[in-house]
Amino acid sequence: MNNSNSKPFVMGISGGSGSGKSTIVNEIIERLGPEKIAVLHHDAYYRHRPELSFEERTKINFDHPDSLETKLLVKHLKQLISGNKVEVPIYDFAQHLRDSKTKNIAPCQILIVDGILVLSNSQLCEMMDLKVFVDVPSDLRFIRRLERDLSERGRSVESVTEQYLTTVRPMHEIFVEPSKQQANILIPGGGHNLKAVQLLIAHLQSIHC
Repeated sequence: MNNSNSKPFVMGISGGSGSGKSTIVNEIIERLGPEKIAVLHHDAYYRHRPELSFEERTKINFDHPDSLETKLLVKHLKQLISGNKVEVPIYDFAQHLRDSKTKNIAPCQILIVDGILVLSNSQLCEMMDLKVFVDVPSDLRFIRRLERDLSERGRSVESVTEQYLTTVRPMHEIFVEPSKQQANILIPGGGHNLKAVQLLIAHLQSIHC
């Protein structure tokens, strides 16, 4: 940070799985510069469950808040706001375990907290200066999630489809969709809504850049 005494601007960005949160975050980083932004991904905080077999880990409901160590995310966000570095977990989505290594994240002018459940947690919301919800129809979200999990996470079409019907869709209806009420800004269409993304970037620029 240019001024060690200045409080960072904290933005939360949520929306259903496959809504395009990462696309928007990457666009913000590209436009404003990576040196000004630190990102905390909620899904890096999935609980480490080495006591379970791989088969048992594949059956975990990863879309339920209990699957995440949100208390650690809250602690890390508080530390970054206070000007301290943090060691963020690295999660292996193929093995459903945390890596032995961690990622060092330093305080920045803008802190972005992203994840499907970040607006459903009151402690996180209290620390956010701006809350964004990416609003995309369920069929588009499923297609994007399918493409991502096949290419990036070594999944099969059958396993992605079964998970979507068993946990992703019902958890979205119970936890994610209601959290939209916490948002200050809705972005319909996700990262493809260029005008909305440009307005968001302009707002961030006016505050901290």
